[in-house]
Amino acid sequence: MLFIALVKFKTTLSKEVVARNLKDIEDDMKGQVRYLGTYWTLGRYDTVVLFEAPDEKAAMNLALKRKDRMEIEVLVAMPAEGRSPAGPT
Repeated sequence: MLFIALVKFKTTLSKEVVARNLKDIEDDMKGQVRYLGTYWTLGRYDTVVLFEAPDEKAAMNLALKRKDRMEIEVLVAMPAEGRSPAGPT
């Protein structure tokens, strides 16, 4: 399954916070999570992350591991591929 994570850091970024995030990403990739892209953003969120996980439980576990440092909204993503939510176009 494909997921989009919208991230807002709770604290100011420091070398320690970045190092911990990188360690979490390494640990995630040893399991069943595959990161497809991480993007710094301007506006309401600090970062947007695109990743694959086997199910919603795995995606939620990813977010819960980081709850002390960041607020994360995880969205399930589905390729549009020429289709609208109401059906084929």
